Amino acid sequence: MSSPVYNVLFICTHNSARSIMAEALLNQLGGGKFRAYSAGSRPTSQVHPQALALLQRHKIPTEGLRSKNWEEFAQPDAPPMDFVLTVCDQAAGETCPIWPGQPMSAHWGLQDPANVKSSPDNVEKAFSEVFRLLHRRISLFLSLPLAKLDQLSLQQELGHIGHTCD
Repeated sequence: MSSPVYNVLFICTHNSARSIMAEALLNQLGGGKFRAYSAGSRPTSQVHPQALALLQRHKIPTEGLRSKNWEEFAQPDAPPMDFVLTVCDQAAGETCPIWPGQPMSAHWGLQDPANVKSSPDNVEKAFSEVFRLLHRRISLFLSLPLAKLDQLSLQQELGHIGHTCD
């Protein structure tokens, strides 16, 4: 019997950096057991170039990454989500659509590296730090014994991961 593939949606307001990096990271690290997506409440028209460059430096595929509206994943023909994780405080406070499949949700808030407007070195450091935190949180998520945890325990673990490495 094959194990299930879990669908995970990462939400951020603009869907240009944090949620895009999380989508790419989980798809890379998930070993085929997870299918990650990302979306935003007010998506930009493009993925932030610094996010793409960072993913490429880490040899993480970037093909197909695009800024998407979260309404795309609330449609009847959308893949049912098992998990919806917000990665920015603004999106966490917004009224989300009703997701098909009644997914488990948690908030993994991170500062937006796209808001850093100082030197190129500081911008690079901000993106690298968010990437590091996402990598750590996703690694912890992947280590959870999902099939063995009850709903409440899993919800607590997801919440705990959102405060890891802060």
